Amino acid sequence: MDIWNQLIQGFMTAGTPVNLLWALLGCTIGTAIGVLPGIGPATAVAMLLPITLKVEPTASMIFFAGIYYGAMYGGSTTSILLNTPGESASMVTAMEGNRMAKSGRAGAALATAAIGSFVAGTIATVLVTFFAPVVATYAVKLGPPEYFMLMVLAFITVSAVLGQSALRGMTALAIGLAMGLVGIDQISGQARYTGGVPELMDGLEVVLIAVGLFAVGESLYAVLYEGRVAESQNKMSRVHMTRDEWRRSWPAWLRATFIGFPFGCIPAGGSEIPTFLSYATEKKLSKHQEEFGTTGAIEGVAGPEAANNAAITATLVPLLTLGIPTSNTTAILLGAFQNYGIQPGPQLFDKNAALVWALIASLYIGNVMLLVLNLPLVGLWVKLLKVPKPHLYAGILIFATVGVYGMRQSAFDLLLLYAIGLLGVVMRRFDFPTAPVVVGMILGPLAEAQMRNALSIGEGKWSVFVERPMSLALLVVVVAVLVVPRFLAWRRRVRRGG
Repeated sequence: MDIWNQLIQGFMTAGTPVNLLWALLGCTIGTAIGVLPGIGPATAVAMLLPITLKVEPTASMIFFAGIYYGAMYGGSTTSILLNTPGESASMVTAMEGNRMAKSGRAGAALATAAIGSFVAGTIATVLVTFFAPVVATYAVKLGPPEYFMLMVLAFITVSAVLGQSALRGMTALAIGLAMGLVGIDQISGQARYTGGVPELMDGLEVVLIAVGLFAVGESLYAVLYEGRVAESQNKMSRVHMTRDEWRRSWPAWLRATFIGFPFGCIPAGGSEIPTFLSYATEKKLSKHQEEFGTTGAIEGVAGPEAANNAAITATLVPLLTLGIPTSNTTAILLGAFQNYGIQPGPQLFDKNAALVWALIASLYIGNVMLLVLNLPLVGLWVKLLKVPKPHLYAGILIFATVGVYGMRQSAFDLLLLYAIGLLGVVMRRFDFPTAPVVVGMILGPLAEAQMRNALSIGEGKWSVFVERPMSLALLVVVVAVLVVPRFLAWRRRVRRGG
């Protein structure tokens, strides 16, 4: 019953006029970001991080969450009408959705995508409501050795999974860890790696790094390297589904929800894997095999879109209960929490219960808002595609510059912002993931503190990490994450060679 009471309190907080307006604003911006190809929720949230200086925590987290899952809704529009996925998770939707649009069924594809997102998002939110507190209850029993190993697991999974290769991911993580070391040492009080620059004594600002890597880096990369692509838009049809299309869609929505949710809960590479898995499942089970790859099968849109939204909602479970981000956007959300002095993890449900439950309640509210925003107003969102790309990226750079300068009115911050932006361009150019940089910078100092505490408990002996059962279990998981994929790849190569 305690969960119900907490959820009701959450609805009371999230349902205040101010928080409802923040939720609506987040969902609206998120949908627009999803519709515009090449921006993505990570860039949008990074660009808007400076609002954490002025807006109270609950409102801003509701706002950011709205952007996050709103972008997942909006991404289907460009995938279906233009065959241009706004997010990598929308690639699978484009496969069948664009074919449906070309055969005059764009309305049905858009309808099943929006309703499927709503169904999957709502079911996944129910699972988060009941599942997250249970995880937090057990996780709160962890001590410093377990916390340290948990953070090592976060480092390994994020760097090994979010990049094109483990080496690139680890390199990006090392850059983030190095950034996290800049400033005053927490224990000795000595300045580290500041180069005698007074502005670096307080360390590097998470907001500045996130805005530089994502907003500035992505915009500069688009201007420098992405050529103009001729886009042909398919004709819109009325957004509705026939009875047969409803009958074919709802089993795909349910199957995909339970495929997507577990993948969101574990650091397994975001929502790309469950969307492909859902597509493969629907293709295998469908009685209309001839439509796949030709005129477009509605199950091939319904399943991946539902899996995408379920996985995105589920990423809040490891973020809130363990402090582990499993995607680019949750890595930046972790930084937003820290700007308020809040550390996501097992203690969050006790220390900041009102914030957590208001955030969860806002997911229910946001799903309804997004359904209303996406079904009747899809024609309005399509008009956003007419915004010239140069104007769009120029606006992002101006917004990012003003936001960062407004934090401390420091010219040094602007120089650092564009230096980090150029680093982001280089990383993007050579396929280095940017999320591990943010994760390393945020969790690095925390991991260092927990390691020192653990060694104090173990009287300076490193064996403390293998003497405690939970710490040893986490260490085994870390080794498994590093070794098992490489062993399986080696075995496949041997079989092909044999």
